[in-house]
Amino acid sequence: MKTIVLTGGGTAGHVTPNIALIPRLVEEGWDIKYIGSKTGIEKELIEKEKIPYYGISSGKLRRYLSLENMKDPFKVVKGLHDAYKLLKKIKPQLVFSKGGYVTVPVVLAAKMLHIPVIIHESDITPGLANKIASKGASKICVNFPETLNYVGKKGVLTGTPIRKELFEGNSDEGFKICEFQSRKPVLLMMGGSLGAKAINEVLREALPELLPTFNVVHICGKNNMDTSLNSLKGYKQFEYVGTELRHIFKMTDVMLSRAGANALAEIVALNLPNVLIPLSKAASRGDQILNANSMKKQGVSEVIEEEELTKEGLVDTINKVYTNRETFLKAMRSNEKTSGVERVMNEIKKFA
Repeated sequence: MKTIVLTGGGTAGHVTPNIALIPRLVEEGWDIKYIGSKTGIEKELIEKEKIPYYGISSGKLRRYLSLENMKDPFKVVKGLHDAYKLLKKIKPQLVFSKGGYVTVPVVLAAKMLHIPVIIHESDITPGLANKIASKGASKICVNFPETLNYVGKKGVLTGTPIRKELFEGNSDEGFKICEFQSRKPVLLMMGGSLGAKAINEVLREALPELLPTFNVVHICGKNNMDTSLNSLKGYKQFEYVGTELRHIFKMTDVMLSRAGANALAEIVALNLPNVLIPLSKAASRGDQILNANSMKKQGVSEVIEEEELTKEGLVDTINKVYTNRETFLKAMRSNEKTSGVERVMNEIKKFA
């Protein structure tokens, strides 16, 4: 039996491409194991897939000053010990890493045990975890052509694996799930698994201007619900959406989103006219700004910088995208980015 270890965690974006690969890996006869953190979002998501899950100690790779930074080297060393013991026991033919700080000890342990590693980088520039992991990687799958300039000869352009079920939505089901009474155009806001506080607040301020034109679906992130708005007609909020997301995507006319690379891959593959508000440099390494600018350059997105986000600007940009949606749709349909599942699988098969 061929065995593969998947790893990735910290946010849903580091997990969902792994989940997209699982059905094809099963078809190809791989025995799948997953190594993640002990308490991260990946644990819950992977256990739903009925895949054996192993939690290890993990230290976050912060780019800012924090007392936690003093503890993290010890957590990473403990994680390396945990991962080494697990990989020695599991004996996989391959490790596939989607990134996130939990993957560093797994990839380092795999290198020590001479187990081949494929890593996947979704953003234009590699994150810190993948920069460290790349030293032990046999192949680096990337989402943007620009990324090949950063990863050298190990790089291969595959796109991002997207879950097959996202292409199988039903708009009628979406309207039922959201309990919308009218068939107005649908605006979907999704800020990632942890939410987007700044966008949540401005979107809610803009509801009086938006609701006459749009039904608004607001996926606001954990602990970000505003229960005072629950009775507002044409507005439906969720902390997180699982299997129902495909139906909500299907009925969406305009999407408002952060600019995480996995979200962008889904947006283009599903042909969703969109407004992007990338995470600011003050709160990130600036990767979402690069991602968003690439999307705008390709003609598939409009972009608002978070520092320039206002209620009036948000409403105007959403209306502009909806009015000109055919232009955005044409650009997306001519874009070759679809799901990267098969291209990633082609790389995996080389290590069978």
